Amino acid sequence: MAGLLSLANGIDFSGHWHGDAGHVQGEIVFFTGMTGYEEVLTDPSYKGQIIVFSYPLIGQYGVQAAHIQSEKIQAAGIVVAELYDGPVEKGAMPLAEFARKAQVPILSGADTRSIIQAVRESGTMQSHLASAFAGTGEWQPVQTDFFAVPDSSAEVVVFGEGHLHIGLIDFHYKSSILTELLQRNCKVSVIPHTLPTDQLDRLGLDGLLFSNGPGDPAALAPLFPVYRDWAERYPTFGICLGHQVLASSFGAKTTKLPFGHRGANHPVINVKTQQVSMSSQNHSYVVEDASIGETPLSILYKNVNDGSIEGLFHEELPLLTVQFHPEAAPGPADHLALFSQFLTTAQQKKKVKMHA
Repeated sequence: MAGLLSLANGIDFSGHWHGDAGHVQGEIVFFTGMTGYEEVLTDPSYKGQIIVFSYPLIGQYGVQAAHIQSEKIQAAGIVVAELYDGPVEKGAMPLAEFARKAQVPILSGADTRSIIQAVRESGTMQSHLASAFAGTGEWQPVQTDFFAVPDSSAEVVVFGEGHLHIGLIDFHYKSSILTELLQRNCKVSVIPHTLPTDQLDRLGLDGLLFSNGPGDPAALAPLFPVYRDWAERYPTFGICLGHQVLASSFGAKTTKLPFGHRGANHPVINVKTQQVSMSSQNHSYVVEDASIGETPLSILYKNVNDGSIEGLFHEELPLLTVQFHPEAAPGPADHLALFSQFLTTAQQKKKVKMHA
């Protein structure tokens, strides 16, 4: 069946439709990694977006349950140059079947090079993905707020029985973040981002990790004073959206990049050591460099390509944030030591508290 990708700037791209006839809308973004489509499609940071994969062949090793980052495909649609339809690894599910069961359409045979060029020139924008004769429907604005309605029924969920008790503040976290903490012998409480402070304090936590998530950090602005209070009293680590939220809570401002950073090959530099390392990234928003001077925060990492902020630290508090994903999944493992650094700090603070 024929399919069509229509961009909000008026450019159309044709291809072959996989899935039930219909249409979806979502912000068009692209991913530059050679592997990792399983993790990307199930990463909550891609919630509601239409993802274009730059690598020319996608699906060649199927989908393994061990690599899934959440309970379902989070993307609204998938665009590839060629969709692999041969045999896959033992125990894996073909990508086309995985997407069909999730009712997420795939457009294959598309000119992904030209699509990505259009996004690079015009920026990310609303797009429409439809099967033949499905129609476009009324254009909807890009969704930026995924936290508009607090879930009062959400409860704290506990994993593991380790020596350190870490609270994972849930903005729609990747499962690989939880896995990294559990592999380091932590007890982890996954905490709804709207949990009242008195309930959080009763958990007996040794540290907080603010997770990744979708959309604009400004959507969480009413909670910034709460998050600052938490970060001033607990050793704290922020990843991606968590980095943006914590920076905003201490007075920084954020802005949207033209087409974001999404891929497993983004170089960042530690401004203290001048060491360059590779990182896995997925974000549209960044912390504004000019706003840091009004905060107690300092820059730790910068993006080598465009100079944008990739990490912050507090001069006096045990607070560290990174824009990239140290847990990778997919991507390089250059920054896994940041988890150990955070947990070492939490352990030291716990000892001081015990002997106080």
